[in-house]
Amino acid sequence: MAGIGPISQDWEPVVIRKKAPTAAARKDEKAVNAARRAGAEIETIKKSTAGSNKAASSSTSLNTRKLDEETENLSHDRVPTELKKAIMQARQDKKLTQAQLAQLINEKPQVIQEYESGKAIPNQQIIGKLERALGAKLRGKK
Repeated sequence: MAGIGPISQDWEPVVIRKKAPTAAARKDEKAVNAARRAGAEIETIKKSTAGSNKAASSSTSLNTRKLDEETENLSHDRVPTELKKAIMQARQDKKLTQAQLAQLINEKPQVIQEYESGKAIPNQQIIGKLERALGAKLRGKK
């Protein structure tokens, strides 16, 4: 390798800079004062709820009035009486307890109890499982 020529290395300066200040850092009191000293332009905005203890969404009077005027009664569908009677009858014909039926369809016993008491919200997948396990048609016309 000797005799090829003078060995020269290219040394370029490497400049390491800090990240640009984030929005929160720009609003910091120290940063604002430094900008004032440097003569930079500073924009100030007065917030409407600044210094008060009000929530950001204090326009509840409008929503409250709408709720008060609302008269429609909304509720979930419940298991119809025919379905709960059909489930009970089919289960008793097969001589199964609620817990045994629940285990057959891989659900909790509480689910069967809610369906038979009429408190459950009808789920077509569960009704399908019940139909297969009980061997009886529970939905639609008989």
